[in-house]
Amino acid sequence: MSNASLQDDLEIEYGPLYAAHKKVYPQKVFGTFRRIKWMLMGICLGVYYFLPFVRWNRGLGAPDQAVLIDFPNRRFYFFFIELWPQEVYYFTGLLIVASLVLFLLNSIGGRIWCGYLCPQTVWTDLFYAVERLIEGDRRERMKKDAAGWNLKRVSETALKHWIWLMIAWWTGGAWVLYFADAPTLVKQLLFFQAPVIAYIWIGILTATTYVLAGWMREQVCVYMCPWPRIQAALTDEWALNVTYRYDRGEQRTSLKKAKELRAKGEPVGDCVDCYQCVAVCPTGIDIRNGPQLECIQCGLCIDACDTVMTKIGRPNRLIGYDNDINIKRRTEGKPEIYRLVRPRTVIYCGMIAVVGAIMLYALLTRSLLDVNVLHDRNPVAVKLSDGSIRNAYTMRLLNKRGFDRVIAIDIDGPVNAVVHVVGVDSVTQDRPMIVLGRDQTTELRVLVTAPADRNTEKSVPVRFRITDIGLGETAVATDNFVAP
Repeated sequence: MSNASLQDDLEIEYGPLYAAHKKVYPQKVFGTFRRIKWMLMGICLGVYYFLPFVRWNRGLGAPDQAVLIDFPNRRFYFFFIELWPQEVYYFTGLLIVASLVLFLLNSIGGRIWCGYLCPQTVWTDLFYAVERLIEGDRRERMKKDAAGWNLKRVSETALKHWIWLMIAWWTGGAWVLYFADAPTLVKQLLFFQAPVIAYIWIGILTATTYVLAGWMREQVCVYMCPWPRIQAALTDEWALNVTYRYDRGEQRTSLKKAKELRAKGEPVGDCVDCYQCVAVCPTGIDIRNGPQLECIQCGLCIDACDTVMTKIGRPNRLIGYDNDINIKRRTEGKPEIYRLVRPRTVIYCGMIAVVGAIMLYALLTRSLLDVNVLHDRNPVAVKLSDGSIRNAYTMRLLNKRGFDRVIAIDIDGPVNAVVHVVGVDSVTQDRPMIVLGRDQTTELRVLVTAPADRNTEKSVPVRFRITDIGLGETAVATDNFVAP
């Protein structure tokens, strides 16, 4: 059977396999959750766009950008924190903490990350605001689309897309500013003197922002994002989700008919079937149909419903953050129960605290002096003319401080061993002292010589101890001293 025939058979039995795209026209809404979204959008966009221009004094010769990913010098700067490539495990810890926070948010309020903080949501909200400003609210946009094209429509559409492109362009431009000194790079970009790679990445991010936030919008959340599928396995019955409280809303009827039924003493729900919850939804769903994959838990339907309930003199929160447990309890005449603190949330909080504490301890106690030693393999050891044994090592020293410092090299292990640094003059021959440049790695060739008659074993552990003469800070590396 061909693929086309199989698809036709499946569509006959189960219906269409793919839903046709329907353009969503979210309506402007006012209320508590809309204000929260505006506030969070302002904070997120403000941090993203302007953080590269924040300065932080790190001393002479160090970059003064507060947040900088310095690829040429292999550094990451975050205010007072400076991370080296060897400390990439901190990023692993941050990813673990971020994942646990996401799980915690999901266990408390469902997809509140998607509704308030997800970059796709933030930029799509911004693009919608531009669209409403230029083309009008839901009804105006629908009428204009139905009426077809005219000169005014073309000019409005052109202006809208131009502003979208400018927002997308600045989004891409802000991203590259985290990888170089922001004021300098801005000047280079304006005069077309910036590296080619900067223009390439600005172009890529401009295109993706424009397409995802301006054109694909809710389709990214519904079809591209894996989180809606994952979060369903991580939630439980106590998580608060945007919920239509059908125990209060049903039976639905118009406002006029509801008044007539109440006058007769007949039961009727508070929902007047106004469809305002559908009109404001950024994914175009009807929350009254129950939990749905498309719902991003943004709470705008709550604001829309509250506005209607206030106008008709009914209690607010016909739609609210709730769960089926409380709906059933209210139906049975029992009081509501909210369990934000429960084993799941306590475990997540505990794991976040443990991982965060480990990272903080590692950061506060990390050594700013590091040493690594690699034993020569060919030859492993050499017997000198006087009968002594010599082993050679490559020593890599790392000075993470912003100033030069003098370090001494000591060894423990072989009896009566002497250490010598090739090509480096030292004041004391038995204890080499050298200068390490600030904020850099120094590689040395180190020779360890010991008398054969005092070191008869085939292999002896050798311990290299590096000591900062001024600060007393130490670092240790171990290897083996072997006989030929």
